[in-house]
Amino acid sequence: MDWEILLKYLPMYEKAAWLTIQIGFMGIAGATVLGLICAVIQYERIPFLRQITAMYIELSRNTPLLVQLFFLYYGLPKIGIQTDPKICGIAGLAFLGGGYMAETFRSGLESVADIQIDSAISLGMNRAQVMWYVIIPQAVSVSVPAFVANIIFLLKETSVFSAISLMDLMFTAKDLIGLYYKTTESLFLLVVFYLLILLPVSVAGSLLERSVRYAGFEN
Repeated sequence: MDWEILLKYLPMYEKAAWLTIQIGFMGIAGATVLGLICAVIQYERIPFLRQITAMYIELSRNTPLLVQLFFLYYGLPKIGIQTDPKICGIAGLAFLGGGYMAETFRSGLESVADIQIDSAISLGMNRAQVMWYVIIPQAVSVSVPAFVANIIFLLKETSVFSAISLMDLMFTAKDLIGLYYKTTESLFLLVVFYLLILLPVSVAGSLLERSVRYAGFEN
């Protein structure tokens, strides 16, 4: 292990890590919003939209992110739609993650007992109020473990962004290995930076899950 090489490469990995975090969390934010909308549509059994969201969920979960990125980055320009690698990365991650988030939130929505919904309606709440004040808060608390697991999964999926020329962590590692043949040092820094990104998310998710569980017990 050449420590001088590690120090030399460090700024490049810091820049790549920042790009990975930016694209990763923007894509996850999009996936969360998309997933919640699809979950509500599925839960409410809205005609026509339910079939569309069901097809989207199956398509997003049963095609690799790499294929989706290739379609966005290389396919869309063929029909005259110019794309940017960063936008493609965010859109691809949101598209993939939206399907997983939808199923996570849907299972949470369906975990709410019917008697609670009937009680809220009997108190004079309309359907929108029941959804916002009764169903969604409980569904979110149930969905926390799977939600955190999806976040970690999507952050790890950013490793394929190098295929569309985004200078993320994986691209930087492959580039340095190809140029200078410092495989050990490059891969060591790659692992370290992914751990620095993912471990805090994992710990924060565990704390959030614990706090939500304790809050549920108190209530």
